[in-house]
Amino acid sequence: MEYIYLGKSQLKVSRFGFGCMSLPADQKESESLITQALDKGVNFFDTADLYEKGENEIRVGQALHTRRKDVILATKVGNRWRADGSGWDWSPSGAYITGAVEQSLKRLRTDYIDLYQLHGGTVEDPADEIVETFEKLKREGKIRYYGISSIRPNVIRSYVEHSRIASVMMQYSLLDRRPDESITALLKEHEIGMIARGSLAQGLLTGKEPKNYLSYSAEEVGKAARAIMAVSGLHRSPAQTALRYVLHQPAVQVALVGIRTSAQLSDALGAFDTSILNTDEITILEESIQALAYTDHR
Repeated sequence: MEYIYLGKSQLKVSRFGFGCMSLPADQKESESLITQALDKGVNFFDTADLYEKGENEIRVGQALHTRRKDVILATKVGNRWRADGSGWDWSPSGAYITGAVEQSLKRLRTDYIDLYQLHGGTVEDPADEIVETFEKLKREGKIRYYGISSIRPNVIRSYVEHSRIASVMMQYSLLDRRPDESITALLKEHEIGMIARGSLAQGLLTGKEPKNYLSYSAEEVGKAARAIMAVSGLHRSPAQTALRYVLHQPAVQVALVGIRTSAQLSDALGAFDTSILNTDEITILEESIQALAYTDHR
């Protein structure tokens, strides 16, 4: 396993991040997967209070509490479930965050959260209040660092300029290189860690039937998937090539992958037993499909 300090923080994280949203509902199965990952050197686990109305945090907390000192635990806040369970609303106020962190701490069976992330964000949010709340939680020892999970460039730029975020989680893959337009260089310049999610593009880069994705047609998606397959050859699986592509971007420090089965875990972790992509391989992949640019929230 490869490790790196996340941004300017003291969080030394595995470059493979275990996305817990996809964990099976059975506690024993979840614990088995998490234990396998720990034994392979994975130490970064990401969840959110939104997932399964908090049940995901409960499963993760149960699985990790005996090895708490061995892991970097991340969760997210900002989405409030409605009382009738019909959905959730965006609720980024300081008061809500202050109450929500206490519930996450209980569900996760821990006294502190290593990385507490705003789960979304708009330019209309009370950003100063949000940052002040995160800073207060740091002083109280309830969180160690904070970040944001957002795909909106205008929101990301605002937090980069007006807060001490350790990281930004955003979508990034061969099929979503939009961050390269302006955001990856910004994060690199400010030494803010980028956590890439969606590295496998919903499985479209690893064998799923091509379909429309973002503004790409199914035909274009299929062409990119075939390029992944060609570069993989006999040395890597498509998932391993897709992950190696994401990790070659200098701003990306962690590739976060949603894990549901042991086979998925073993396949993804195998990327770290393969060589990095060479210049020719990168060229083949990037020439297979034209990169998109942001159209909204610029």
